[in-house]
Amino acid sequence: MTQAALQEQRRRELIAQLLAEEPQYKTLTIPADADGQRQLLRALMNVRPPRAVPRRFLAVQDAYLQAETAAKGITDADTLPEAEPGISLWQGDITTLRCDAIVNAANSGMTGCYVQNHRCIDNCIHTFAGVQLRQTCAKLMQRQGYEEPTGTAKLTPAYNLPSKYVLHTVGPIVQGALTARHKAQLASCYRACLELAAAHGLHSVAFCCISTGVFGYPQQAAAEVAVAVVRAFLQTETSIKKVIFNVFTATDREIYADLLGH
Repeated sequence: MTQAALQEQRRRELIAQLLAEEPQYKTLTIPADADGQRQLLRALMNVRPPRAVPRRFLAVQDAYLQAETAAKGITDADTLPEAEPGISLWQGDITTLRCDAIVNAANSGMTGCYVQNHRCIDNCIHTFAGVQLRQTCAKLMQRQGYEEPTGTAKLTPAYNLPSKYVLHTVGPIVQGALTARHKAQLASCYRACLELAAAHGLHSVAFCCISTGVFGYPQQAAAEVAVAVVRAFLQTETSIKKVIFNVFTATDREIYADLLGH
């Protein structure tokens, strides 16, 4: 059996199990094409609440997701050139980066994005990590008993991602003028992630552009905060030896390149 055929077999089994969980899905059919199957599988995973999963499902899901990520190509953080000592700039898909921890720009519920096939980083990370990540986050939040405050961080396993861990942080939402409070909250996000990573003896951390995009934080101002906090933290005694600023857009790459003199 070819790899493509094996992946289709896995997709169909996963979709069938997810459809069987909900009576309202009984009239849905599995698309014949691979892209349609991928979209349906992701949509079903996105809306699935955190609950128990059969062992067989996890085994098939894990094999499927790891193969999908391998096919996209994995980038090792150790191979990334430094823009300045201890700091790298990389434009790419953070779910394909092998490092100690990647940062997820989470919402206050902390269990991921429930919008089907949404392109936000929260959705992408939960999709390619697998359903275990939502379960783990839900347990953390149940124990905590309240929504995650802005500017703090949580650490979880990364499950099927190439990284070892995911750092989840809730950034400020900017509606209207940028304030000193917004800046302090964003700085706290970066600092909390670095402190938590260092507390666990991690060596490399990859940051997405926290709070930009739908959270409304201006890109230039956000990058200035991020670079300032990381530079200051790397001057302290810490286990962290490499911080990667992961950007997705050309605009963000230009902003960070200018700030880093790269």
